[in-house]
Amino acid sequence: MKNNSKAIIVSMSAHGERLPAAAGRISTGKGTATEILSKSFDVVKNANLIKKVNASGHNSTLEHTYYNVAFEDVSVFAEQFIIEFRLASFTVKSRRYVDFSDSGYYIPELTEEQRAVYTEIMDKCYSVYSELCDADIPKEDARFLLPYSLHSNIICSLNAREALRMIRAMVYGRGKNFAEIKMLGEQLLSQIKMLTPGIADTFVAPDEIYDMPHFDFARSNVQNSEKVVLLTKTDNAPSVVARTALICDGYSDLDADTILADKKNIEDCINAVIKSDRPRALENAVYTFRINGVSLSTITHFTRHRMQSLLVPSLVTTDRKKYIIPDTVKNNLEILEKYKSVFADMAVAYDKLKAMGVSDENLVYVQMSGNVLDIVSTMNARQLLLFFRLRTCNRAQWEVREYAQEMLRILKKTDPEIFKFYGPSCCLSACPEGRMSCGQAAQMRQKWL
Repeated sequence: MKNNSKAIIVSMSAHGERLPAAAGRISTGKGTATEILSKSFDVVKNANLIKKVNASGHNSTLEHTYYNVAFEDVSVFAEQFIIEFRLASFTVKSRRYVDFSDSGYYIPELTEEQRAVYTEIMDKCYSVYSELCDADIPKEDARFLLPYSLHSNIICSLNAREALRMIRAMVYGRGKNFAEIKMLGEQLLSQIKMLTPGIADTFVAPDEIYDMPHFDFARSNVQNSEKVVLLTKTDNAPSVVARTALICDGYSDLDADTILADKKNIEDCINAVIKSDRPRALENAVYTFRINGVSLSTITHFTRHRMQSLLVPSLVTTDRKKYIIPDTVKNNLEILEKYKSVFADMAVAYDKLKAMGVSDENLVYVQMSGNVLDIVSTMNARQLLLFFRLRTCNRAQWEVREYAQEMLRILKKTDPEIFKFYGPSCCLSACPEGRMSCGQAAQMRQKWL
C-alpha cells in the first residue's frame, strides 16, 4: 500500500495578494476602498507592502486572502490535528454514514519486520469493521474499530493568516515530529510560495516552539468515576448575565440592583436574552468541564464547536486497553467477542511494535477510534446554547448526546435561572431536521423544559 496523503490548494481568493496589499494602504491612503483596490496591481509593490505591514505586527491584513484546501487521504490522526485550528472551516467525510471498508490507511516509515506487524493489525481492524457493517451494526458504532491510520478526506477553507499559523505548527511546532503532519505543512507552504509569494515572504521560521508541558508527578491507578465534572464556573452567573443585559439596555447600576433583587426579574431578563437574535450577555457566564472517557471518534464532535477552549491530551499518551463498547455490539455476543479481540490485538501489536523500536510518534496510528481519553472544555453560555441545541437532539450521535445531556443536567441544577431555558432545538423553536425529524418535539419539551 502506497501513502498518498496530500494537501492541495484547489482555489483561492480571486484578487490574491491585491486584497491584503489594499488593506495595508487603506488606513493611511486617500480614496475609497474600491479606488485603492483598483490601484493595487503592482505585484512587486504589493509584495513589499505586505511584508512591511506584517513585519510591524499588523497581521490581520493577511486575513483578506482565502485558500480552499483539499486534504486528501490523510490519516484521522492528521485530521484531528488539522480541525483544531478554529478559524478555519471544515467539512469531513462522515464516518457515521459512509462505509470505510475500502478507504485504506496511512503507513509510517517502518522496517520490513515492523511493517508486517503494523499492516496485519490494520487489516484485521478493517476486516472486522466490514463484518460488523455486514451484520447490520450501524456504521456509527462499527467505526470504533477503525484505526487512527484510517484515510480521511477534508475540504478546508482558511485565510492566509490562519494558514501560516497552521503551517508553523505543522512544520516547526507540535506537528514537527510527526512525518505525515510535517509533510502536509511543507506541501502547503510550497504551494503558497507559488500562488502568493508576497504572503509567503511574511512567514518566518521560529527559533523555537515549546510543546504542551509534561509533568512527572506520581500517578495513581484510580479511575474517574463520573462521566462529566463541572470544574469551575462564573460566580453568580445568572445575575451577571441579567446585569450585563440591563447595562446594554442603558440601565444604571442602581436601577439594576433594584431590578435584580427580584429573582423573577433575573429569569425574565435571561429568557429575553436567549430569545433575542444577539444573546451577547450569555457570553459573560463561563463554564469549564472535565469530560471523561470520550472516544477518539467523539472527540471530533467536540472539536467542531470552535468557540470554546478544548484541551485534548497528546495521542501519544492513549491507553490502548481502554475503549468504548456500544450497546448494539454488547447485545450480540458473537459480534462482541470479535469487537473485543480487535482491541486486544491492537494493544498487543502496540507493545510489540514499541519493543521493536517504533517511535511514539509513529505509534499514534496504532490505536483505534474507540480508544478513550479525558478532555477539558470551557464554553460560555452562548456557545452552550448552540452546543445543547445540536447535541441533546435525538439526531445527534449517541455518545456525544449522552455527554451533552449529562452536562445540561448538571447545569440545570447549578444555574437553573439560565439553563431552565436550554435544550434541543425543538424546545426553543421549530425542529430544523425536516423529514429527518424524530417527531418527538412534545416529549423533548417535557423532558428538558
